Parts: sequence; C-alpha cells; structure tokens
Amino acid sequence: MSHWSIEVSGLTKKFGDFVAVDSVNFRVAKGEIFGFLGANGAGKSTTIRMLCGLLTPTSGEAVVGGHSVNREPEKVKERIGYMSQKFSLYEDLTVEENIRFFGGIYGLKRNRMKESLPAALEMTGLRGKENIRAGELPGGWKQRLALGCALLHEPDIVFLDEPTGGVDPVSRRRFWDLIDSLSQKKVTVFVTTHYLDEAEYCHRVMLMHAGRIIDGGSPRELKDRHGLTNLEDVFIHLLQEQARKVGPFVGDEEARQ
Repeated sequence: MSHWSIEVSGLTKKFGDFVAVDSVNFRVAKGEIFGFLGANGAGKSTTIRMLCGLLTPTSGEAVVGGHSVNREPEKVKERIGYMSQKFSLYEDLTVEENIRFFGGIYGLKRNRMKESLPAALEMTGLRGKENIRAGELPGGWKQRLALGCALLHEPDIVFLDEPTGGVDPVSRRRFWDLIDSLSQKKVTVFVTTHYLDEAEYCHRVMLMHAGRIIDGGSPRELKDRHGLTNLEDVFIHLLQEQARKVGPFVGDEEARQ
C-alpha cells in the first residue's frame, strides 16, 4: 500500500483565461498534518475543491485515498471528511439533530449511528449540549460540532478549509488539540489557514501564491532555509521575492466560481 494519502501532479484549474491553480505538485503522507498557506485568492480553496471531487481539474491528476479525482470522484468523497469555511451546519437544528442529519448523508446505519453519536459528542466536548440549537452555540463550539459531523463516517483523510476563521484564540488552540489527536490516530489532515502561527502546528506546509506553490517543507526547514525565526516573516519574504519577479498579484479565484 502507498505511504501517501494524497498525490498531486500538474494539477491545474482555469476559469476562462484566468489560471486559478497553475500546475501544482505535492504529496501528503498518511497521518500527516499538512498546512496549505496563502493569502485570499491564492488558489487554496480551488485546490481543496478539486481534491474533494467537487471541482473537475482542467488538467493534471490527483489521487486521494487511492482514488483518482478525475475518474473516481464519488469514491474520493466516500474516503474523506470536508469542513468548509462556513461550517455547513443547520442553525435551526439542535446539536444532536445536526449530527444525526449528517450521519444520514454519510449513509450511517442505525447501529453505527448509535455508536457514532456519543463518540462525536465526546470528541467535540459537546456532551450535555445535545439539545441546544446550533445557531445558539458560540463560534468555537460551532466549529467543533462541524468537525464532529465531518468525522462521523470515520474518514481516512479530512480537509479543513480555513476552519478557525472568526474564532477566538482559546477556541483555536483547543481545535488544534483536536487536529493533533486525529493525526495520532493516523487520520491525514489537510488544512488551509491564513493564521501563520497555526502553521507551526503542522508537520509540513506548502506556501501558495497566485495559483503556484512557491515553497514548502516543515516549519523548521522553512525558517532555517530563509534564516528567519517565524513563518510569518518567511511568508512575507517569499511574497516580496515573487513581487520582484512577476509583479504584485491582483485577483481572487473565488470570485470566478
């Protein structure tokens, strides 16, 4: 069996003449926390949507959980969990009703749901809050509930797209504790973030700008390579280098979808 959960080769997505993702290449190991970094409009969300089988690549290939996103997008979807930026919860439903609803979407049978519900409540710290409507939860609890719903079917690979946006620092730290516990259970976590301090928790990171990967490695490797003490300085340094080479980037691939 392959050591890699995700293998990407020449992956490209164009919207008309606009190149949102420009021939990217990378691999993600099983159980790895892999950070995908970049400013808004860099191409991160478009890449994630292709890897999840939600968007068809213009060219190139990606294999996720042993399945091609081009030829087997439905099989890819069975192997992954996906948590979008907006958490995708039904705010009028209670915590338990949301969990049961998403369990139904993932096709969990009654016996499996009976096991998954208490496990999800335990993992997310929401035991005792089953009857609270999701819309009444603070941001950090909504975030944990959304992650619990994405993990109900016990996927091998989880995609988290800007999962901590708009959440307070304490909740962000607790959420990363959850991510670390997933990795210890050999779940692969692919996470996008624009919080550079969070990237320090990743085993490896890739930095994306204007649809291209401009550097990558472990946080320590990146800092040592550029002689800098934190990832924020590394990212700023790399963006300044890119601006000198090709000029500043103006655009937002999300606006073209």
